[in-house]
Parts: sequence; structure tokens; C-alpha cells
Amino acid sequence: MDIKEKVAVITGAGSGIGRAVARRIAGEGAKAVVADMDDQGGAETIRLIESSGGRAIFVHADVTRVEDSRRMLHEAVSKFGRLDILHNNAGIGLGAPPFPDAPPEKWHRVVEIDLQAVILGCGLAAPIMQKAGGGVIINTASMAGLYPHPLDPVYGAAKAGVVNLTHSLASWAEERKIRVNCICPGVVDTPMVSRLLAEDAKHGLPSWKPAKMLQPEMIADAVVAIVQDETLFGCSIEVRPGGRKIVEPRPAPGSRK
Repeated sequence: MDIKEKVAVITGAGSGIGRAVARRIAGEGAKAVVADMDDQGGAETIRLIESSGGRAIFVHADVTRVEDSRRMLHEAVSKFGRLDILHNNAGIGLGAPPFPDAPPEKWHRVVEIDLQAVILGCGLAAPIMQKAGGGVIINTASMAGLYPHPLDPVYGAAKAGVVNLTHSLASWAEERKIRVNCICPGVVDTPMVSRLLAEDAKHGLPSWKPAKMLQPEMIADAVVAIVQDETLFGCSIEVRPGGRKIVEPRPAPGSRK
């Protein structure tokens, strides 16, 4: 897909990966809808985009709420006339104390934001995109969703759900003209990661900070590459310090693929 003049909604775009993706996509000529619960962070993302000549609007949205997610997507259509790209990026980690010592409400919140909100975003965006002839959805998963993640198994389970959801929606490329892929970064240098590392340190937990962290801009570059590559659908793209690796979906039982 040629990104220029397209309309993209990016959740969790008030900081970190979401901000980097919003800036990068706007820099490619798209109009960006910056969605976040952090009004101050969202305003700063808008400022950065507009100072570089891009176009963007901010929408305050809790992506776990149906009405907020629906309004976020309809704002894209009402303000810019269309919806071409959705990046379901908002996410959190469990933090300290770890599972199962953290209260169940915290487990539930991780699953709500990291998995259920992604399902919601895909489900609400699909009819809008299909009516207009198609689109692209990118879900932020994680390397923790591809391999065992004992340090935060709830986060790992939620991200594994995102990976499986993405692979299971591969058929949308043909059925709905909507390509769905997910990005699976290693540890990224974001405010969320810094907070989680600080919480763990306060609780005397060992640090999981790698010797070299990914930068948000590296993830943004990968997201743009996914949007532009018409051959990718239903895939997970690992992003490591050494580069990217595409993980294609396994064929469904009984399929001929």
C-alpha cells in the first residue's frame, strides 16, 4: 500500500512505539489519528507531527471500551474521509509483584488491553475498511508471544493470543481485502519498559534489561514496511537488534495451503 494520503489510526500513540509509528506514518504523507488515554502525551505527539509538516488529530480513547474504540475509528472517517490503516498498538505489562502474587484485577487488565482490545479493534475496523475496498491492520504482539516468557506469563499469554489471532485472520486478505499482520519486537526502549524495570527493581526482582534495547523508530520502520508490502498477510514479524524475521501462519488443519 502506498501510504501517502492514506488515513491511519494508531493506539497507544502518546509515547513509545505508538508515537514513533504515528510520526513515521505521518512523515510518509498519511493523516494520523493519535489515540491514547494520556492527553498530554497525545498532545505532544500531535505537536511533533505538525512541527514536521504532518497532519494529525488526537482522540482520547480507552481501547478496552467498545464506545471509545468505535468513536476513535469513526473520527478518522469523519475528519479525514476514510480509514486505511489501523495499528492496534496499546499495551501494558503486569509489572511487580509478578504473577500470581499480583491481584487478579491486574492480570485481567493486561489481558483486556493487550488482547481483548486488539480483537475489538480488528472487529470494529473490518466493516469500515471492507466497505471502502480494504485496508491494513497491524497488531503489536511481542517476542514474548512467540516463545515462553516466565518473567511475565500473563503478558506472554496475551501476546501469544495476538499472534494466533493475526495468523487466524490471514483469510481476510482474500475475503475482505484487509491484510492483517503483527509485529513482534524484542525489548524496546520505551517509557513503559522503563517503568516496569523500575518496579521490578523496587521489589528486588532481577533485571531483564538486555545489553542492547531496540529503539521505537526501528519498530516504526518495520510497521511501515509491513504496510507497504502487499505480499504480507497473517504474518508475525520478529524484530531483533540483528534484524527482522517473518513467521508465516501455519496452515489450518485440513487446508491445502
